[in-house]
Amino acid sequence: MKRSDRPEAPNALPDGVVSLADHEHRARLVLGDAVWAYVNGGAADEITLRANTQAWQGIELLPRVLRPLAGGHTRVNLLGRELAHPLLVAPMAYQQLAHPHGERATALAAAALGAGLVLSTQASALLEDVARCFLPDAGRGPLWFQLYLQHDRGFTRELVQRAEAAGFEALVLTVDAPVNGVRDRERRADFRLPAGVSAVNLAGLREPGRATPTAGHSAVFDHLMAHAPTWDDIAWLRSITHLPVLLKGVTHPLDARQALTCGAAGLIVSNHGGRTLDTVPATAALLPRVVQAVAGDAPVLVDGGIRRGTDVLKAMALGASAVLVGRPVLHSLANAGAAGVAHVLRLLRDELEIAMALTGCRTLADAPGTLWPNANGS
Repeated sequence: MKRSDRPEAPNALPDGVVSLADHEHRARLVLGDAVWAYVNGGAADEITLRANTQAWQGIELLPRVLRPLAGGHTRVNLLGRELAHPLLVAPMAYQQLAHPHGERATALAAAALGAGLVLSTQASALLEDVARCFLPDAGRGPLWFQLYLQHDRGFTRELVQRAEAAGFEALVLTVDAPVNGVRDRERRADFRLPAGVSAVNLAGLREPGRATPTAGHSAVFDHLMAHAPTWDDIAWLRSITHLPVLLKGVTHPLDARQALTCGAAGLIVSNHGGRTLDTVPATAALLPRVVQAVAGDAPVLVDGGIRRGTDVLKAMALGASAVLVGRPVLHSLANAGAAGVAHVLRLLRDELEIAMALTGCRTLADAPGTLWPNANGS
């Protein structure tokens, strides 16, 4: 990879950056073309990628005035814990592409801002090192480990045991990406991981053997899908850990109900940031249907396209228990390391509080009353 495709190591916030959009524009100048294509690209024609942000923008808020709001707050309860606010950092691979300090910088910033952190299986830093950066902060949010089930169950078991020993408090099983999406932008840019950046927590995992070909001779169905997880694997995963298991990538109401039947402790409505299957509806449109299907039996979180505090308020109004923020964290990490990530999280919380005040919303329990009556998440 060309030197221009690797960022320098800025640690000071650039002048004039006052929004998540500013962070994105600035990061485009910092990151090389190939890394930018990987970070910001989506699947195929990127219809879902664009729709995620546009859908939140299309939901309208209806202010209420002259309400007594003194003593209001953004606190929420999630899996038995009270959090200062409903913001978590979404799992994202290879964060050293954005900054040499990578996931460790993100962990320090998230902990300092009271946000939750979901660490990717494909992190470019050891999970133990990230946990040590995050756990000591008394005001931190939850620390979760995102898991891709590996073809080697013994390796998966050891990975889960490492996460437990390091202090992670839940597992987040990604279920919507048994194969990579068709990422045209990434392929056009000829993205490849640079030397020194890898999924270090998967070191030592051997390649899977090829299944016996069927009449179709399909690389997808004969090889990749032969090792893909199924509902039966949820029970196995729960049997090897004492940690709660959340499923990330649930978009269909029937899958939501089946997930609860299988013992999932929570769901994350996600279309993988538009990176897997294109033309999937935006998460803002999917969220209300999953919330209705779950009927309060488990927390429902959402990611995809969150760019403003108003988006967070709308998600909570549609029934989310919390939200996860992805690409803006990588943008800000590229711009200013840990200071940049802290800035993005602070912006979102400040904007959320302002939106609550301007809609007459004292706590997030009042959020459903902030939506224009015909709001449906689409």
